[in-house]
Amino acid sequence: MDTGTHIVMGIALGGLATLDPVVQNDPALSSAVLVGTIVGSHAPDFDTVFKLKNNATYIRHHRGASHSVPAVILWGLLVSGAIYLFVPEVSYLHLWIWTALAVVIHVFVDIFNAYGTQAYRPFSRKWVAHGFINTFDPYIFVLHVAGIGAWALGANPGFTWVLMYAVMLLYYIKRYMDKREIVRKIKEYFPETEKVATSPTIKQNYWRVAITTKEKYYVGTVEHRHIEIVDEFDREPLPDSEIMEVALTDKNIQAFLNFSPVYNWEIRDFDDFTEVRLTDLRYRSKGYYPFNAVVQIDDNMRIMSSYTGWIFSEQKLQSKLFVHEDPI
Repeated sequence: MDTGTHIVMGIALGGLATLDPVVQNDPALSSAVLVGTIVGSHAPDFDTVFKLKNNATYIRHHRGASHSVPAVILWGLLVSGAIYLFVPEVSYLHLWIWTALAVVIHVFVDIFNAYGTQAYRPFSRKWVAHGFINTFDPYIFVLHVAGIGAWALGANPGFTWVLMYAVMLLYYIKRYMDKREIVRKIKEYFPETEKVATSPTIKQNYWRVAITTKEKYYVGTVEHRHIEIVDEFDREPLPDSEIMEVALTDKNIQAFLNFSPVYNWEIRDFDDFTEVRLTDLRYRSKGYYPFNAVVQIDDNMRIMSSYTGWIFSEQKLQSKLFVHEDPI
Protein backbone atom coordinates (compact mmCIF):
# COMPACT_ATOMS: atom_id res chain seq x y z
CA MET A 1 0.00 0.00 0.00
CA ASP A 2 1.03 3.65 -0.25
CA THR A 3 2.63 5.53 2.64
CA GLY A 4 -0.52 7.42 3.57
CA THR A 5 -2.57 4.24 3.89
CA HIS A 6 0.10 2.53 5.99
CA ILE A 7 0.15 5.53 8.34
CA VAL A 8 -3.63 5.64 8.86
CA MET A 9 -3.55 1.88 9.41
CA GLY A 10 -0.93 2.46 12.11
CA ILE A 11 -3.04 5.12 13.81
CA ALA A 12 -6.10 2.87 13.70
CA LEU A 13 -4.14 0.01 15.22
CA GLY A 14 -2.95 2.37 17.95
CA GLY A 15 -6.59 3.11 18.66
CA LEU A 16 -7.42 -0.58 18.75
CA ALA A 17 -4.59 -1.07 21.25
CA THR A 18 -6.49 1.07 23.78
CA LEU A 19 -8.76 -1.94 24.27
CA ASP A 20 -5.77 -3.71 25.85
CA PRO A 21 -6.31 -3.17 29.61
CA VAL A 22 -2.57 -2.70 30.25
CA VAL A 23 -2.34 -0.04 27.53
CA GLN A 24 -5.63 1.55 28.58
CA ASN A 25 -4.47 2.04 32.19
CA ASP A 26 -1.04 3.49 31.36
CA PRO A 27 -1.05 6.84 29.46
CA ALA A 28 2.70 6.62 28.82
CA LEU A 29 2.35 3.14 27.36
CA SER A 30 -0.65 4.22 25.28
CA SER A 31 1.42 7.02 23.72
CA ALA A 32 4.40 4.71 23.19
CA VAL A 33 2.21 2.10 21.52
CA LEU A 34 0.69 4.71 19.19
CA VAL A 35 4.18 5.77 18.12
CA GLY A 36 5.12 2.11 17.73
CA THR A 37 2.12 1.25 15.56
CA ILE A 38 2.63 4.29 13.32
CA VAL A 39 6.38 3.70 12.84
CA GLY A 40 5.96 -0.08 12.68
CA SER A 41 3.26 0.23 10.04
CA HIS A 42 5.78 1.99 7.79
CA ALA A 43 9.05 0.33 8.85
CA PRO A 44 9.32 -2.33 6.08
CA ASP A 45 9.26 0.48 3.51
CA PHE A 46 12.39 2.03 4.98
CA ASP A 47 14.11 0.14 2.15
CA THR A 48 13.24 3.13 -0.06
CA VAL A 49 16.65 4.37 1.05
CA PHE A 50 18.03 2.13 -1.74
CA LYS A 51 16.65 4.66 -4.22
CA LEU A 52 19.46 7.00 -3.13
CA LYS A 53 21.91 4.58 -4.73
CA ASN A 54 20.15 3.85 -8.03
CA ASN A 55 16.89 2.53 -9.44
CA ALA A 56 18.27 -0.93 -10.13
CA THR A 57 19.18 -1.46 -6.46
CA TYR A 58 15.83 -0.07 -5.35
CA ILE A 59 13.79 -2.28 -7.68
CA ARG A 60 15.79 -5.37 -6.78
CA HIS A 61 15.39 -4.86 -3.02
CA HIS A 62 12.14 -2.90 -2.47
CA ARG A 63 9.58 -5.14 -0.76
CA GLY A 64 12.16 -7.92 -0.88
CA ALA A 65 14.25 -8.82 2.16
CA SER A 66 12.69 -5.94 4.13
CA HIS A 67 9.31 -7.71 3.93
CA SER A 68 10.64 -11.21 4.64
CA VAL A 69 9.80 -13.33 7.66
CA PRO A 70 13.10 -12.57 9.50
CA ALA A 71 12.75 -8.85 8.70
CA VAL A 72 9.21 -8.73 10.08
CA ILE A 73 10.49 -10.12 13.37
CA LEU A 74 13.49 -7.79 13.37
CA TRP A 75 11.48 -4.64 12.56
CA GLY A 76 9.18 -5.28 15.52
CA LEU A 77 12.13 -5.67 17.87
CA LEU A 78 14.04 -2.67 16.51
CA VAL A 79 11.14 -0.22 16.53
CA SER A 80 9.78 -1.23 19.93
CA GLY A 81 13.31 -1.37 21.37
CA ALA A 82 14.12 2.13 20.15
CA ILE A 83 10.92 3.52 21.68
CA TYR A 84 11.51 1.65 24.93
CA LEU A 85 14.83 3.46 25.38
CA PHE A 86 12.86 6.69 25.91
CA VAL A 87 10.13 5.20 28.14
CA PRO A 88 11.74 2.31 30.05
CA GLU A 89 9.01 2.43 32.71
CA VAL A 90 6.32 1.01 30.41
CA SER A 91 5.57 -2.66 29.70
CA TYR A 92 7.93 -3.68 26.91
CA LEU A 93 5.93 -6.84 26.18
CA HIS A 94 2.77 -4.90 25.30
CA LEU A 95 4.74 -2.27 23.41
CA TRP A 96 6.41 -5.00 21.34
CA ILE A 97 3.17 -6.92 20.69
CA TRP A 98 1.36 -3.95 19.17
CA THR A 99 4.41 -2.66 17.28
CA ALA A 100 5.12 -6.12 15.84
CA LEU A 101 1.46 -6.47 14.85
CA ALA A 102 1.72 -3.20 12.90
CA VAL A 103 4.70 -4.58 10.97
CA VAL A 104 2.88 -7.85 10.25
CA ILE A 105 -0.19 -5.98 8.97
CA HIS A 106 2.00 -3.84 6.69
CA VAL A 107 3.48 -6.88 4.97
CA PHE A 108 0.15 -8.71 4.95
CA VAL A 109 -1.79 -5.97 3.14
CA ASP A 110 1.05 -5.47 0.62
CA ILE A 111 0.63 -8.97 -0.80
CA PHE A 112 -2.82 -8.09 -2.16
CA ASN A 113 -1.74 -5.46 -4.70
CA ALA A 114 -0.15 -5.97 -8.10
CA TYR A 115 3.37 -5.01 -6.99
CA GLY A 116 3.48 -7.62 -4.23
CA THR A 117 6.30 -8.61 -1.88
CA GLN A 118 8.74 -11.43 -1.23
CA ALA A 119 6.92 -12.14 2.02
CA TYR A 120 7.86 -15.83 2.10
CA ARG A 121 11.61 -15.29 2.15
CA PRO A 122 13.80 -17.11 3.14
CA PHE A 123 11.56 -20.10 2.32
CA SER A 124 10.79 -18.80 -1.18
CA ARG A 125 11.99 -15.84 -3.26
CA LYS A 126 8.73 -15.82 -5.22
CA TRP A 127 6.93 -12.48 -5.49
CA VAL A 128 3.51 -12.73 -3.85
CA ALA A 129 1.11 -10.37 -5.63
CA HIS A 130 -2.57 -11.33 -5.49
CA GLY A 131 -3.55 -8.22 -7.46
CA PHE A 132 -7.02 -7.32 -6.22
CA ILE A 133 -6.34 -4.22 -4.08
CA ASN A 134 -4.88 -1.05 -5.60
CA THR A 135 -1.72 0.39 -4.02
CA PHE A 136 -3.88 3.33 -3.00
CA ASP A 137 -7.46 2.27 -2.44
CA PRO A 138 -9.67 5.27 -1.59
CA TYR A 139 -12.25 3.07 0.13
CA ILE A 140 -9.70 1.59 2.54
CA PHE A 141 -8.13 4.99 3.17
CA VAL A 142 -11.44 6.78 3.80
CA LEU A 143 -12.66 3.93 6.01
CA HIS A 144 -9.61 4.31 8.24
CA VAL A 145 -9.88 8.11 8.33
CA ALA A 146 -13.55 7.82 9.32
CA GLY A 147 -12.70 5.35 12.08
CA ILE A 148 -9.90 7.56 13.39
CA GLY A 149 -12.20 10.60 13.28
CA ALA A 150 -14.95 8.81 15.21
CA TRP A 151 -12.43 7.59 17.79
CA ALA A 152 -11.00 11.11 18.20
CA LEU A 153 -14.50 12.48 18.74
CA GLY A 154 -15.09 10.03 21.58
CA ALA A 155 -16.85 7.09 19.94
CA ASN A 156 -16.63 3.78 21.74
CA PRO A 157 -13.29 2.29 20.59
CA GLY A 158 -14.50 -1.30 20.77
CA PHE A 159 -17.52 -0.69 18.55
CA THR A 160 -15.58 1.65 16.24
CA TRP A 161 -12.67 -0.67 15.48
CA VAL A 162 -14.70 -3.88 15.32
CA LEU A 163 -17.07 -2.23 12.83
CA MET A 164 -14.22 -0.78 10.77
CA TYR A 165 -12.27 -4.03 10.51
CA ALA A 166 -15.45 -6.02 9.78
CA VAL A 167 -16.30 -3.69 6.88
CA MET A 168 -12.73 -3.89 5.61
CA LEU A 169 -12.80 -7.70 5.74
CA LEU A 170 -16.01 -7.75 3.71
CA TYR A 171 -14.44 -5.34 1.22
CA TYR A 172 -11.40 -7.58 0.76
CA ILE A 173 -13.69 -10.55 0.19
CA LYS A 174 -15.65 -8.57 -2.42
CA ARG A 175 -12.48 -7.56 -4.28
CA TYR A 176 -11.25 -11.15 -4.23
CA MET A 177 -14.56 -12.32 -5.70
CA ASP A 178 -14.32 -9.59 -8.36
CA LYS A 179 -10.88 -10.81 -9.38
CA ARG A 180 -11.96 -14.45 -9.40
CA GLU A 181 -14.85 -13.60 -11.72
CA ILE A 182 -12.50 -11.72 -14.07
CA VAL A 183 -10.09 -14.64 -14.21
CA ARG A 184 -12.96 -17.07 -14.82
CA LYS A 185 -14.24 -15.07 -17.77
CA ILE A 186 -10.76 -14.74 -19.26
CA LYS A 187 -10.21 -18.49 -19.04
CA GLU A 188 -13.53 -19.06 -20.80
CA TYR A 189 -12.41 -16.77 -23.63
CA PHE A 190 -8.81 -18.08 -23.71
CA PRO A 191 -8.97 -21.76 -22.65
CA GLU A 192 -5.19 -22.04 -23.05
CA THR A 193 -4.59 -19.38 -20.39
CA GLU A 194 -1.72 -20.23 -18.05
CA LYS A 195 -1.73 -17.14 -15.85
CA VAL A 196 -3.62 -13.87 -15.41
CA ALA A 197 -1.95 -10.88 -13.78
CA THR A 198 -4.56 -8.41 -12.53
CA SER A 199 -3.86 -4.79 -11.64
CA PRO A 200 -6.80 -3.00 -10.04
CA THR A 201 -6.91 0.76 -10.52
CA ILE A 202 -8.15 3.57 -8.31
CA LYS A 203 -11.49 3.20 -10.11
CA GLN A 204 -13.51 0.48 -8.42
CA ASN A 205 -14.76 -1.21 -11.60
CA TYR A 206 -11.73 -0.74 -13.85
CA TRP A 207 -8.89 -3.27 -13.95
CA ARG A 208 -5.82 -3.90 -16.10
CA VAL A 209 -4.97 -7.48 -17.02
CA ALA A 210 -2.00 -9.25 -18.59
CA ILE A 211 -2.81 -12.74 -19.84
CA THR A 212 -0.21 -15.43 -20.42
CA THR A 213 -1.02 -18.28 -22.80
CA LYS A 214 1.23 -20.91 -24.30
CA GLU A 215 2.12 -18.79 -27.34
CA LYS A 216 0.91 -15.26 -26.61
CA TYR A 217 0.74 -12.44 -24.11
CA TYR A 218 -2.51 -10.46 -24.20
CA VAL A 219 -2.92 -7.08 -22.55
CA GLY A 220 -6.37 -5.80 -21.78
CA THR A 221 -8.75 -3.88 -19.57
CA VAL A 222 -11.82 -4.94 -17.63
CA GLU A 223 -14.53 -2.35 -17.03
CA HIS A 224 -17.74 -3.38 -15.30
CA ARG A 225 -16.68 -6.99 -16.04
CA HIS A 226 -16.43 -6.30 -19.77
CA ILE A 227 -13.06 -7.54 -21.05
CA GLU A 228 -11.33 -5.70 -23.89
CA ILE A 229 -8.03 -6.91 -25.39
CA VAL A 230 -5.93 -3.91 -26.46
CA ASP A 231 -2.57 -5.51 -27.29
CA GLU A 232 -1.02 -8.88 -28.01
CA PHE A 233 2.56 -10.11 -28.24
CA ASP A 234 4.19 -13.34 -29.27
CA ARG A 235 5.56 -15.18 -26.26
CA GLU A 236 9.20 -15.72 -27.14
CA PRO A 237 12.15 -16.51 -24.88
CA LEU A 238 15.11 -14.16 -24.78
CA PRO A 239 17.33 -14.92 -27.79
CA ASP A 240 20.60 -16.75 -27.40
CA SER A 241 22.77 -14.05 -28.97
CA GLU A 242 25.91 -12.10 -28.16
CA ILE A 243 24.04 -8.82 -27.76
CA MET A 244 21.61 -10.38 -25.30
CA GLU A 245 24.46 -11.99 -23.35
CA VAL A 246 25.97 -8.53 -22.87
CA ALA A 247 22.60 -7.04 -21.95
CA LEU A 248 22.05 -9.68 -19.28
CA THR A 249 25.20 -8.55 -17.47
CA ASP A 250 23.70 -5.11 -16.90
CA LYS A 251 22.39 -4.40 -13.39
CA ASN A 252 19.25 -2.65 -14.65
CA ILE A 253 18.27 -5.57 -16.87
CA GLN A 254 18.95 -8.00 -14.03
CA ALA A 255 16.81 -5.97 -11.61
CA PHE A 256 13.94 -5.88 -14.12
CA LEU A 257 14.05 -9.65 -14.72
CA ASN A 258 14.12 -10.27 -10.97
CA PHE A 259 10.84 -8.38 -10.62
CA SER A 260 8.84 -8.74 -13.84
CA PRO A 261 7.25 -12.10 -14.74
CA VAL A 262 5.29 -10.89 -17.80
CA TYR A 263 7.31 -8.88 -20.29
CA ASN A 264 8.03 -8.31 -23.94
CA TRP A 265 11.51 -7.75 -25.39
CA GLU A 266 12.83 -6.09 -28.49
CA ILE A 267 16.24 -5.38 -30.01
CA ARG A 268 16.64 -2.28 -32.14
CA ASP A 269 19.71 -1.44 -34.23
CA PHE A 270 20.85 2.17 -34.63
CA ASP A 271 23.84 3.65 -36.45
CA ASP A 272 26.22 3.59 -33.50
CA PHE A 273 24.62 1.26 -31.01
CA THR A 274 22.05 -1.48 -30.40
CA GLU A 275 19.24 -1.07 -27.90
CA VAL A 276 17.73 -3.92 -25.89
CA ARG A 277 14.42 -3.06 -24.27
CA LEU A 278 12.30 -5.11 -21.86
CA THR A 279 8.75 -3.94 -21.18
CA ASP A 280 6.55 -5.07 -18.29
CA LEU A 281 3.09 -5.77 -19.71
CA ARG A 282 1.15 -5.54 -16.46
CA TYR A 283 0.92 -1.77 -16.08
CA ARG A 284 -0.28 -0.37 -19.42
CA SER A 285 -1.67 3.13 -18.88
CA LYS A 286 -3.01 5.55 -21.49
CA GLY A 287 -1.54 3.50 -24.30
CA TYR A 288 1.96 3.42 -22.77
CA TYR A 289 3.90 0.78 -20.85
CA PRO A 290 5.65 2.77 -18.11
CA PHE A 291 7.84 0.11 -16.49
CA ASN A 292 10.84 -0.69 -18.68
CA ALA A 293 14.48 -1.70 -18.67
CA VAL A 294 16.68 -0.40 -21.47
CA VAL A 295 20.36 -0.97 -22.21
CA GLN A 296 22.29 0.58 -25.09
CA ILE A 297 25.35 -1.31 -26.33
CA ASP A 298 27.94 0.06 -28.77
CA ASP A 299 29.43 -1.76 -31.77
CA ASN A 300 32.30 -3.01 -29.59
CA MET A 301 29.86 -4.79 -27.28
CA ARG A 302 30.34 -2.30 -24.47
CA ILE A 303 27.41 -1.01 -22.44
CA MET A 304 26.98 2.70 -23.08
CA SER A 305 24.02 3.41 -20.81
CA SER A 306 21.05 1.72 -19.19
CA TYR A 307 18.02 2.43 -17.06
CA THR A 308 15.11 0.69 -15.41
CA GLY A 309 12.10 2.17 -13.70
CA TRP A 310 8.77 3.93 -14.15
CA ILE A 311 8.83 6.38 -17.03
CA PHE A 312 5.67 7.73 -18.66
CA SER A 313 7.08 9.10 -21.92
CA GLU A 314 9.75 8.10 -24.42
CA GLN A 315 11.35 11.54 -24.15
CA LYS A 316 11.75 11.18 -20.39
CA LEU A 317 13.23 7.71 -20.81
CA GLN A 318 15.85 8.98 -23.26
CA SER A 319 16.74 11.80 -20.87
CA LYS A 320 17.39 9.18 -18.18
CA LEU A 321 19.68 7.25 -20.51
CA PHE A 322 21.70 10.31 -21.48
CA VAL A 323 22.66 13.50 -19.72
CA HIS A 324 23.48 15.98 -22.48
CA GLU A 325 25.74 13.94 -24.76
CA ASP A 326 27.38 11.86 -22.08
CA PRO A 327 25.91 8.45 -21.21
CA ILE A 328 25.31 7.82 -17.54
